[in-house]
Amino acid sequence: MLVQTQVCADNSVPKILILGDSLSAAYNIPIESSWPVLFDSNIRSSYPHASVINASISGETTFGGAQRLEKLLARHKPSHLIIELGGNDGLRGLKFSSTTKNLNTMIAMAKQQDISVMLIGVRLPPNLGATYNQQFQKIFDSVSTRQDIYYLPKFLDGVAASDAGLMQSDGIHPTAKAQPILAEKVLNAMLIMLIQQ
Repeated sequence: MLVQTQVCADNSVPKILILGDSLSAAYNIPIESSWPVLFDSNIRSSYPHASVINASISGETTFGGAQRLEKLLARHKPSHLIIELGGNDGLRGLKFSSTTKNLNTMIAMAKQQDISVMLIGVRLPPNLGATYNQQFQKIFDSVSTRQDIYYLPKFLDGVAASDAGLMQSDGIHPTAKAQPILAEKVLNAMLIMLIQQ
């Protein structure tokens, strides 16, 4: 269900930077169908002057994101940062400690500039095993709790396990049909963040 809010009554204008991987980079779908584009359009219903910058790159890791973020923050000067990274770390079997460090580094960069952060939780394909998945998920649970930031843990819930044509044949990337669902999840979370500020 979509969270409703009034149009922003003060002078705050959300400028939202998305730092993600292929889940946010329109992998194998039209760009105009991707959730960041839909999110950009939808948030303007409540914040007409809001802007969304999508700096997501297919194949990106948390290390790559951490390396790019400083310049992105300097260039775009966002008010909010959405981090959707870590999936490629898990798929490549990178050390959990490295993923944790990189996430903390990105969040610290944003906090130093008074940028509000949303962390999107990552779930890996079930073929990697339940134990590995659970341990990997704990990274995001722990980082979000310790950093006291907004956490969206169930980004792909209702999509990844669906038989309604919401996942591509690789079992990793959502289809164009799934993008409105993802956009609504992020929109609802962002509206809550904005209301609470």
